[in-house]
Amino acid sequence: MQPNDQLTPTELADLHELAELYGVEREYIDAMYQRRHASPAALVRVLQILGTPLASAGDAPVAIRAWKQTYWQTPLEPIAIAWDDQSNHLALRSEQSRGGERFDASLTLESGEVRTWSAVLDELPTTRCEHFDGVEYVVKSCPLPEGLPPGYHQLALTLNGTAYSCTVVSAPRRAYEPDAGGQHRNWGSFLPLYALHSARSWGGGDFTNLKELAAWVGREGGEAVGTLPLLAQLLDEPFEPSPYSPASRLFWNEAYLDLEAIPEFAASEAAQAIVRSDDFVRELAELRDAALIDYRRQLALKRKILVVLAAEFLHTASATRRAAYEAFLQARPDAEHYARFRATMERRAAPWTKWPEPLQSGTIPEEAFDADVRDYHLYVQWIAAEQMQAVADSMRSAGVSLYLDLPLGVNGDGYDVWREREAFAVGAAGGCPPDVVFRNGQDWGFPPMHPTGIRNQRYRYIIAYLRHQLRHAGMLRIDHMPVFHRLFWVPEGMTAHDGVYVRYPAEELYAVFSLESHRHRTLLVGEDLGTVPPEVPSSMQRHNVQGMFVAQYALQPNPWHPLPDAPRTSVAGLNTHDMPPFAAYLTGQDVREREALGMLGDLDPQAVLAERRATVEALANHLGVGHSGERDFAGATGAELLVATLRRLSAGATRTVLLNLEDLWRETASQNIPGTNDPTSNWCRKARYSFEEFTTDERVSSLLREIGKRGSSS
Repeated sequence: MQPNDQLTPTELADLHELAELYGVEREYIDAMYQRRHASPAALVRVLQILGTPLASAGDAPVAIRAWKQTYWQTPLEPIAIAWDDQSNHLALRSEQSRGGERFDASLTLESGEVRTWSAVLDELPTTRCEHFDGVEYVVKSCPLPEGLPPGYHQLALTLNGTAYSCTVVSAPRRAYEPDAGGQHRNWGSFLPLYALHSARSWGGGDFTNLKELAAWVGREGGEAVGTLPLLAQLLDEPFEPSPYSPASRLFWNEAYLDLEAIPEFAASEAAQAIVRSDDFVRELAELRDAALIDYRRQLALKRKILVVLAAEFLHTASATRRAAYEAFLQARPDAEHYARFRATMERRAAPWTKWPEPLQSGTIPEEAFDADVRDYHLYVQWIAAEQMQAVADSMRSAGVSLYLDLPLGVNGDGYDVWREREAFAVGAAGGCPPDVVFRNGQDWGFPPMHPTGIRNQRYRYIIAYLRHQLRHAGMLRIDHMPVFHRLFWVPEGMTAHDGVYVRYPAEELYAVFSLESHRHRTLLVGEDLGTVPPEVPSSMQRHNVQGMFVAQYALQPNPWHPLPDAPRTSVAGLNTHDMPPFAAYLTGQDVREREALGMLGDLDPQAVLAERRATVEALANHLGVGHSGERDFAGATGAELLVATLRRLSAGATRTVLLNLEDLWRETASQNIPGTNDPTSNWCRKARYSFEEFTTDERVSSLLREIGKRGSSS
């Protein structure tokens, strides 16, 4: 294409018009409140990724005409929303000259009930007119039937002799509210499951550890247990340990299996022989003693047993167990596709983007993989589903909510992108523009969701991954809530300085999430931290999606009001998995770490530390707790400040105060440092104390009792 400075004003205007049609924003306000303009090169590349017939900026007029032709000659959008608190209408597009024609419509509800009606276009109100290509087009407003039950209903419409279809999402305006009025407030715990370890776990935490933690939290008076995503990961080749880059949002991570809880384990002589062998005992001891998780070794050790159990199961399973397995396969037919994908990846030792056709395009014949490897992946997903169900059942019995985490993206080398290609914008990566912390912006590496692709799928993939989590979760954290509205795209081969924002169908996404939250009785919590467009908080409030309030983000060196009140509709906490523990924050250790990593940019480290010291002192004085920001956070005053701050939060948070368990013993090491990719520090550090140690420590119990005393400390 022509260099940016050689585009004529007309060519630039056409390119901007085309970008607007496709929901690509040509400018944005950055975190420094500066207006940033997207380059023509970036706009062209993003438009190409979205499927625009565009070779260069000069092709914009032809592409505009093609878009408008498709738009006006298609009477229906693929999705329509029917909210429960209003009369709803369907937008119909037609040529003005055909206004006298009659159309027939039928709406098939999920129950099978069919509602039919007919109307003449001219009898419907007109909401828009546009002259295009010598033809006058109109948009008519057609009333939908009243009193639609919640669900995904299929509309069929015949107009001008041609049949069209649309999915009507009938949804509650507001997401599920487990306790109307918001009077019930309590605390919950947070700890990554990989970091939770016990005397019997095989290195890192497992699903049984999660059950045990929930039982303990319930006994201590807590109401929720939160952890990082538990979804399937690529833990061999390619290797990606971040729980926020899963191989799939549709399956669980077999690394969290408790092998001793598998019914086939105790009865398998071969498995027992392996477990008793000297080599196995020695390696298991090393994994248990290590301070960091070695994912490859841990999964390889578990797989030695799981391969045996999977092979034996096919020949020796009881009728009851085989019936349970068949029920799983019937309920999850996509498990076969997933198992074939993983088995093929293992045989080829390469990501799917390096496979030949037709493998790359989603067709995997029997000869492309080893059957026993396919059987292994089917077996472990069945066992993982059983153990996750056991976790959820146990927690419901204990009155404790499972707080699961829905990651923003998936690994581009993983199953979902391979299988659901239409739903992803391959060729770009989600990210963030430059800000005061990340001066070069961020490229998160995963392909964004395709805003048109997910609509054309009628949100099938999104509904599937939501149901996978919601069937177990009492609360669901939605990573990066602004993505409902827009996401920053970084085209492949460009940097975050060149990225642009792409808009998403926000109301349709809210409708799907609200409907599924009611069906599964799950509270939705949106991660709305950092730079958030102004429409996001108001939309979250309108649809009853709880926000997040993080004290370490909100604290300021204001001696009269250092910690704002947590909003009534929020889940509050001191920090997140991407932030330093409270003890490290208090002493400024995180500032020194960022300085050593070269992440402060042109900020003066001493000025940053001075501001932190003033903030901590203002907080301590405001809460009436003596503390010096220069002291190590290990003394009694540190514990008092921790309790006072958490109790201060509990006075304002509607739902719960989510407590990072590591803060109870004044941990200073972070679980993740954003902007770094250090495999010895990110996503692999075990908790300093085992489950048996911290659950029997009277100091921990005493702190929890203090935190549980509701009321403000100010």
